Amino acid sequence: MDAFVEKTFNLVKKTIENNRWRQEECINLIPSETTPSILVRLLEISDPSGRYAEHRTMKGKEIYFYQGIDFIKDVEIEVKKELIKYFNCNEVDVRPISGQMANMVAFNAMLKFINRGNKGKPLRRMTAVMNNELTHGGHLSSQPMGALFNCVEIDPNTGRERTIGFPVRKDNPYKTDITKLDELIKKYKPELIIFGKSMFIYPEPVKEVYDMVKDMENRPVIMYDMAHTLGLYGAFQKPFDEGADILTGSTHKTFFGPQRGVIATNFDEDSPFRKLWIDIKNRAFPGATSNHHLGTLLALLLATIEMNQFKDEYQSQVIKNAKSFARSLKSYGIDVEGDESDGYTKTHQVLIRVKKYDSGEVIAKKLEENNIIANYQALPDDESFINCSGIRLGVQEMTRFGMTEKDFDTIAGLMAEVIVYNKNVKDEVKNLRKNFLKMKFCLPDKESIELTKNLLNSIYSNLSG
Repeated sequence: MDAFVEKTFNLVKKTIENNRWRQEECINLIPSETTPSILVRLLEISDPSGRYAEHRTMKGKEIYFYQGIDFIKDVEIEVKKELIKYFNCNEVDVRPISGQMANMVAFNAMLKFINRGNKGKPLRRMTAVMNNELTHGGHLSSQPMGALFNCVEIDPNTGRERTIGFPVRKDNPYKTDITKLDELIKKYKPELIIFGKSMFIYPEPVKEVYDMVKDMENRPVIMYDMAHTLGLYGAFQKPFDEGADILTGSTHKTFFGPQRGVIATNFDEDSPFRKLWIDIKNRAFPGATSNHHLGTLLALLLATIEMNQFKDEYQSQVIKNAKSFARSLKSYGIDVEGDESDGYTKTHQVLIRVKKYDSGEVIAKKLEENNIIANYQALPDDESFINCSGIRLGVQEMTRFGMTEKDFDTIAGLMAEVIVYNKNVKDEVKNLRKNFLKMKFCLPDKESIELTKNLLNSIYSNLSG
């Protein structure tokens, strides 16, 4: 018992120390992370976090396989309504528990869809898929080594999956070469085209591709993995308005949510892909999930309500902050990727090149030692992540804690002190963060404090004495 108590106390003590370090002393700039509001975080650990609510459509009726789930059933319905409002689309499935799983569900549903009517025949893979290559910012989950594993035919000439990377422009490798893209689509006739990146500073050419393929006899499905920019839907890009069929994403990067995934579609009743939605739902359950983490599902509902309330102000400030941050970094002598005439970025991300000072990995570690949290990144002309040239930055989390353009100029100056002059600015960073501890774009403290107390008491009623 003594050892048990000691281990418990040590774990909790270290967790508290980490909480205070990351939430009170650090400038968090990783583009794939955010801190949810306090009520969203508390909802994650409410009673549903230990429950099940498996369900599927059978003979036109939604069948649930557990009892005591009326509350969480209504929550899931409301989450879908709020997300349909956010995306202005027809259908949403919220059972995937990560963006990676959402992609896996979509890819496996594609296999089911293209094999409809092939009873008695061996299941075939997709003949070809177009995606963003890893070296050009593509996300791991959209690669054969990720969620696309075993979904694409092998090219007998190369021994590799037949994936075709989007061609990039010579003058700007972060933008697609539209002329070459048209040629590749006509040549390879992919069955699935996957937009979306993890190194993401410009919109994807969804409309251009839709116009290229819309009159094809068997046109490809257009999918957009919007994991990094889900919280910027509308202000950054509206893929459904441009012709996308499927949208996937994770809900915890620029979106306000807990760590989950989402799949949305906009098929109308006459769409040739309408049955693909049935396959997506079946791959979500029972194909990929059993328990779909009901605590975070509950939290996602509040996060989406927050997003629908505050998205215009939040999205606008994120994009303004990113552009201002990029300009400030450049003014302090740091090389910024992207086109200056575009403001270097149109998302929450800013990409910098640091190789003349040291590798991206070394610089990222130096920044961390000064309480500036970023992550190293391979840029398009790097051979791999080993000894890479770049740092990837995101402004979304600190924007939500109230930072504006002038504050990101201060951060840029502190980063230059570390990167260019190898100075220690840890105390300055800690002092700066002290001014930004209250979260914006959520229920104000006055209204949320009492709710927080009541929620904690309901979760841990045995501690009330």
